[in-house]
Amino acid sequence: MPLRPHPLLVITGPTGVGKTALAMHLADQFPVSLISADSVMVYQGLNIGSAKPTDTELARYPHALVDLVEPEHAYDAGQFVTDAKAAIAGALSRGQIPCLVGGTILYLKALLDGLDQLPGADPDVRRRIREKADSEGWPAVHAELSALDPGVADLIHPNHSSRIERALEVMLLTGESIRSHWTGEKRELVIDGRVMDISVLSLLPVDRTRLKERLDARFDDMLNAGLVEEVMALRARPKLQCDSPSMRSVGYRQVWQYLDHQLDEAGMRTAAQAATRQLAKRQLTWLRSWRVDSATAIDVAEEVPVAEAMQWARESVKHVL
Repeated sequence: MPLRPHPLLVITGPTGVGKTALAMHLADQFPVSLISADSVMVYQGLNIGSAKPTDTELARYPHALVDLVEPEHAYDAGQFVTDAKAAIAGALSRGQIPCLVGGTILYLKALLDGLDQLPGADPDVRRRIREKADSEGWPAVHAELSALDPGVADLIHPNHSSRIERALEVMLLTGESIRSHWTGEKRELVIDGRVMDISVLSLLPVDRTRLKERLDARFDDMLNAGLVEEVMALRARPKLQCDSPSMRSVGYRQVWQYLDHQLDEAGMRTAAQAATRQLAKRQLTWLRSWRVDSATAIDVAEEVPVAEAMQWARESVKHVL
């Protein structure tokens, strides 16, 4: 007989909304195995700026896919799918309920909805894009993408070179938005012969203005906790460069520019806070259109909505408890 579907929990939402704190509350009540879906926490040494759980918290609440790769290395959605599937399989083998936690929607979408076949890379098109980036900067390339494909450009930070390059390349090669190649239908996720019964919880801020204020204050807390010193230590790694994928992360880029004297301290703080707010806006844009027919949305005010999330979890896992 085929095995009964097994629950797979997903907790997502914009940065700073309380996903990690809620996941740890969940782990106190349910036999869950936490799996990070965060594109910055995957890197070793990027602790303060990623709001990574502390060593004490990780000892009590282990998270798979945290501190997975060194910061010099690139890491993408395809690698995440491979690693996340292995982590889910490990949870199943231990009799635990896998629980993905994070706001990197591209990673979650790649795992849960599948990776689509995209046009192959074209060296001539990429050379033209990179020549423009070298002469005018990636924000100028982003502006070109925005003129051709504004919907996608709104989802990509003006300095995220690899994503800008790929989206513009697909548009120039095919005349179609890269979004037309994204899967529109949910696909069955099967891990070790078990169909995953996916339950998505989206944490959404009640007050966007209040979220912005909390994000600004959180970056100040990161600075007070030693973010500049953390980036200084990272800069000492010989192979790590300002354009390494890890250093394009929000906060790290701006501190690196500050240490390169491209920004003064006030300018670094302002730029990083603005970039963090833009990240939250892009995540909310994703969540407005991703799995809206099946995801459970819980409004978040000042406190993490523990009681509501516990009820969601109980309903999602009741057939295996």
